[in-house]
Amino acid sequence: MIIRKLFKFENAHIVRMCTTRRCSENIHGHSYKVEVLLESNYLDNGQMVYDFGLTKLYIKEIIDAFDHAITLWQKDDSSYIEAMQKHSNRWVLLPVSPSAEQFARVFFLLIERILTCTEKKNGEKEVRLHSVIVHETDTGYAQAFYEDAHSEIMGKIDLKEIRFSNQVKKEWRDPQMWEKLVAGERLVAPETI
Repeated sequence: MIIRKLFKFENAHIVRMCTTRRCSENIHGHSYKVEVLLESNYLDNGQMVYDFGLTKLYIKEIIDAFDHAITLWQKDDSSYIEAMQKHSNRWVLLPVSPSAEQFARVFFLLIERILTCTEKKNGEKEVRLHSVIVHETDTGYAQAFYEDAHSEIMGKIDLKEIRFSNQVKKEWRDPQMWEKLVAGERLVAPETI
């Protein structure tokens, strides 16, 4: 069975080296929608694949890190990166260009890690991330599956290279969440949400 949870965020970026000059030369923003599709052949004690309430914890927090932020590519001009970080409290630095395709791959890896690290408490069994769909506009989206997220051909994404601004981290329930995820430490969900 597959279940779907929809998230939204507002974000600014530049997608260098793309065909469209407006996108490759100018900071611009989008109202993103992110669909997270989870699957399992089992139901938990509440007769669910994965309680939607659980997605409001770490999955929502990691996606919300991109809300009202600027996403930067670490290979962009260093003076541009420094200026954006100086003038924005909320930023995310990625090892890949922030295209819809790369957002889908990055979110897949982030959510996959969250699912691996989140302590299961209600009989959840073999819950897997089926895919992530990132809608950049009303008419265009990118969908990433396991093979895409882990593709050497598309370029390896190392979670250790992703950086979140201090402001983003301060707004998380656990300001150390990112360090815990990168280290593969267990994330404990509260007893009730």
